[in-house]
Amino acid sequence: MKVAGFTFIRNAVKNDYPIVEAITSILPLCDEFVVVLGNCEDGTEQLVRGINSPKIKIINTVWDDSIREGGAVFAAETDKAFAAISPDADWAFYIQGDECVHEKYHPLIKKEMADNLNDANIEGLLFKYLHFYGSYDYYGHSRRWYRREIRIVRNNKAIHSYRDAQGFRLDNRKINVKLIDAYIYHYGWVKPPSGLANKLRNFNQFYHDDEWMAQNLPDSFTFDYSHKNPDRLVHFAGSHPAVMQNRIAATNWKLDIDLKNLNKKMTFRRKLLQKVEDITGWRVSEYRNYKIVKK
Repeated sequence: MKVAGFTFIRNAVKNDYPIVEAITSILPLCDEFVVVLGNCEDGTEQLVRGINSPKIKIINTVWDDSIREGGAVFAAETDKAFAAISPDADWAFYIQGDECVHEKYHPLIKKEMADNLNDANIEGLLFKYLHFYGSYDYYGHSRRWYRREIRIVRNNKAIHSYRDAQGFRLDNRKINVKLIDAYIYHYGWVKPPSGLANKLRNFNQFYHDDEWMAQNLPDSFTFDYSHKNPDRLVHFAGSHPAVMQNRIAATNWKLDIDLKNLNKKMTFRRKLLQKVEDITGWRVSEYRNYKIVKK
């Protein structure tokens, strides 16, 4: 069984993405790793090359900055990375620049890939998510945060990244997946307020035009942690991936948010639906970019 990792990245230093941690968190599971490196204005390439692994292959690309609708440029770059995977790879493991996998899940992930290798009906593996917010000590747990996403797919070139690279489709249909008991740790919202202000400005330029940006995210924009309204934050009592420990040790800000009042901002409808999910585990009207196969 051959496994290829793949990702895309641009300006990881400027935007403070933990790209090295993301790559190295799954590198032990991969026989090769394709990094599509966009046109950077910082030292991202040196950062990635500093991993110093013979498994890593860097492909330099230029982003089409004219694509400013729905984050479609992210899917375009993801597809470039997927296309560069060796034809003899069986599985392709996708990781984004602000995601990590805890090493404790490696044996299970490897076993799931091996166990499902010859089952053609399983076209991908679906991961659960922990979305950390504002701090490494809390994660968002509400309907505002997606619960699951595909991160391993078969090396079938008919598969392509969907919309803004959050999921995959095979031709134009949803992929058949198996839900596995492993988590992706998402750290995109763990930054100080100034970092999150930069994140919103840099991220949204690939979704909106200049007029929208000037009205909604001017240079004077400042971020506070209630801006996103995470609804509910849960204290994280577990451990973070080993690759994240240096970043966590270097944390120099505190989460400034009134945790007790978050729930008060939820509408009655959201509170009711959240209560149903808490009791039954069923997320009513959940968007699913996949089809779960029961095994």
